[in-house]
Amino acid sequence: MNTVILGSGSGTNCKAILESEKSGQLGSAKVVGIISDHEDAIILKHARTMGKQHEFISCSPFKTKLDGIAEDIWIDKIKSYQPDLIVLAGFMRVLKPKFIEAFRGKIINLHPSLLPSFSGLNGIQKAYKYGVKITGCTVHWVEIEVDAGKIIAQSAVDTEGLSLNELESAIHRAEHKLLPKVIKNLSALL
Repeated sequence: MNTVILGSGSGTNCKAILESEKSGQLGSAKVVGIISDHEDAIILKHARTMGKQHEFISCSPFKTKLDGIAEDIWIDKIKSYQPDLIVLAGFMRVLKPKFIEAFRGKIINLHPSLLPSFSGLNGIQKAYKYGVKITGCTVHWVEIEVDAGKIIAQSAVDTEGLSLNELESAIHRAEHKLLPKVIKNLSALL
């Protein structure tokens, strides 16, 4: 299962996926490309370290979405990898209908809350501020509406007694287990 990872930042979830692949824990999934919208994103360093094809592609002039000419460039580049699965692992751009339709049924996203609660940006902070007793992370199929696609899997995290920083760390640990597990399970369906 040819897998392309898109990310914008530190790439800790990408690193977890790559480590799972290296240790034979991703089933038939193979990471064939890693793309970032930030030239200095740590996700690209993880790709280099693991010997994976990687690149930066600009999204200019847009800051929060993938649209226009940049969208066409991203679609063409991703198609060149012949992906069976596209994983949004900390990709901080809103995808537009054209992109989603180009890869319909192949895009999954990791979100740091138990959807449908606390969708959108800052899910961990929203859950913490609201005072929920349990939050977590969700992997879901990407649809046109943000964070509204069918849920594939979730992992719960108990918030009792945790500071915001401790909660963020706990959710990231849960993400690092959940996302590779979902990819492995999806690879078994191909």
